[in-house]
Amino acid sequence: MKEDIIDPVVEDIAIAAVPEQNETTGEDEWFIYLINLKSVDIENVIIASKGYGEIEKEKVETSQLRHYVEKIPANGFAKVEPIMDDLFGLSNQYWVSFYVGKEIFDKKYVFVAESIQSANLSQVPLMDKKGVLLR
Repeated sequence: MKEDIIDPVVEDIAIAAVPEQNETTGEDEWFIYLINLKSVDIENVIIASKGYGEIEKEKVETSQLRHYVEKIPANGFAKVEPIMDDLFGLSNQYWVSFYVGKEIFDKKYVFVAESIQSANLSQVPLMDKKGVLLR
């Protein structure tokens, strides 16, 4: 019975932490983007985010936030949320669920602790920006 359940594989969806310069302060602020590299739209997108780990040997877990995006067009992207620098020492998890037609997909993306940093920047597809990318 359990083996009859088909678990669709998520392909061509990425998540990126991207630094952007604040026009007022001139300092970098980081934002999370969801990137649709598919040739079809994804719809009814839900992103649940939370951070967890240890800071100074004390277990820490952030509140879980949920975001909804009605549609991300084919070869498009959406800004999901800002992420504060003091959370970079935690693992930051993003659980993404979406529809393609009538089929539902979901996948968990995790930025491990200390992975969101300038040293790990690479070119983000479809965006004229650099960021820390997970596929």
